[in-house]
Order: sequence, then C-alpha cells, then structure tokens
Amino acid sequence: MSKLSHLDETGRARMVDVSDKRATVREAVAKGFVRMGPATLELALSGEGKKGDVRAVAEIAGVMAAKRTSDLIPLCHPLALSKVDVRVEGAERGLTVTARVKTTGPTGVEMEALTAVSVACLTLYDMLKAAEKGMVIEAVRLVSKTGGASGDWTSP
Repeated sequence: MSKLSHLDETGRARMVDVSDKRATVREAVAKGFVRMGPATLELALSGEGKKGDVRAVAEIAGVMAAKRTSDLIPLCHPLALSKVDVRVEGAERGLTVTARVKTTGPTGVEMEALTAVSVACLTLYDMLKAAEKGMVIEAVRLVSKTGGASGDWTSP
C-alpha cells in the first residue's frame, strides 16, 4: 500500500508541504448527478420554480464552493483559482453537474472540482425539495485531471 501524503511517519494528520514543488498549470473536471422524477426535472428545466432558475443558482453555488474548499476540507491548501466553470444540464431522469477548475500552482485542484459539484448538487436538492424529497445525489466523481508531478489522469 502506498504512503498517504496527509499522514506523517507516526500516522498523524498533516498538511503536505508543497513549498518545493514547481508551479504548473493544473486542471480538474468532476461530475455528479441528481436523479429525480419527470415532473421535478421539467420544473428545474423550465426556470420557473418558486425560488427562480434553480440551475443558475446551483452553478453560482458551485463556483462559490470551489473558492472555499480549503475552508471545508481541513488539509487542503488555499489556492488562487484562475477558472471555475460549473454547468447544470438536463439529462434522462435528472440533472448532470459538471465542474471544471483550473489554477497555476504547486498542487492540484481535484478537491475544488469535487467540492463544486457536491455543493451544486446539494443546492439543486435544496431548491427542488418542495417538489420532490426523494431525489438522489449520485455518481460524484473525478473525471480527469491534468498537470503536476503525477501527470494526467482520466477516469476509465
């Protein structure tokens, strides 16, 4: 088993020291899905819900979440993000959320992309729960990442 970078030699949690790492362009893409019934999906796509355009609100919430990731995930480094793009699109049986996050720095943006997707999905649930409480948030995952010492990675 490989050594986990957020644990020191004694097993104590630590923030990884990235001061000697070279700054490179790094990008990560994450996705998630909110499964819902046809009537709720129609409401979400119409932009005419009681709380307004739920997709637009979720996209903004995702951007805000990406910027606050280090406040939410204890050992994440605060990063100067150069791009955060969150999209909510209709799909069969629900809404797909995609986040693309980019920076130039010594550490990656995978957690920022995953946080953006997670919060956007939670926002969709919050905005639509009056119409349907049985929605399911699922398949939140990293799709790809580029840059850094570990190189590029794409989900199989």
